[in-house]
Amino acid sequence: MNIAIVIPALNEAESLPRLIAAIPNMAGCEMQVIVVNNGSTDETVAVAKKVGATVVTESRRGYGWACNAGVQAAASSDAIVFLDGDFSSDPAELPVLIQPLLEKRADMVLGSRLLSGAKQAMLPHQHFGNWLTALLMRRLYRLTVTDLAPYRAVRTDLLNALDLREMTYGYPTEMLAKAARRHARILEVPVSCLPRLAGLSKVSGTVRGTVLSAYFILSTALRYARE
Repeated sequence: MNIAIVIPALNEAESLPRLIAAIPNMAGCEMQVIVVNNGSTDETVAVAKKVGATVVTESRRGYGWACNAGVQAAASSDAIVFLDGDFSSDPAELPVLIQPLLEKRADMVLGSRLLSGAKQAMLPHQHFGNWLTALLMRRLYRLTVTDLAPYRAVRTDLLNALDLREMTYGYPTEMLAKAARRHARILEVPVSCLPRLAGLSKVSGTVRGTVLSAYFILSTALRYARE
């Protein structure tokens, strides 16, 4: 299996060397690391290139834009893993996400921080957001999940078929909603939740980021349910 690891990055120069170094090799898999520079003003690009990653630039700011640019660069892959650039997810756990795809037991695998009991590392508004999103997914899409899961793996052919259009904070929610509507096999596995190595979270670390992410997550879940 050819696996592309897409890392959206905005000023993550301090975290990237350790993050990429911690990505394990998997027997029978070819691994490609794609760092998407989404407007960094630090040494993110230089650091990513130095540690051997493929660097893609996306000037349009937004989590969805960055992920989409990484997906386009990973067009030849069999599966794509989304991994945040701040080391809040453990790259060493990547095999846990990939194995169900290798065994053809799932089309999408979500790394749930709640299933592992790692909720103590999450902020209160993150807990509430996850709870509300999980409730909406159950009620609107009959999909039982516990975590919105930024750390996830998905088959590339499924991802391309979803035709994702939410290019900001709604990207992960749209992916889940559309995959559920296609009756894709979605599986959760427990993963760790670590404190970021450096800097401030662009979402949970600011009031603006928190409010905007909540708005886009909820509006996206409701919009695709109506459609």
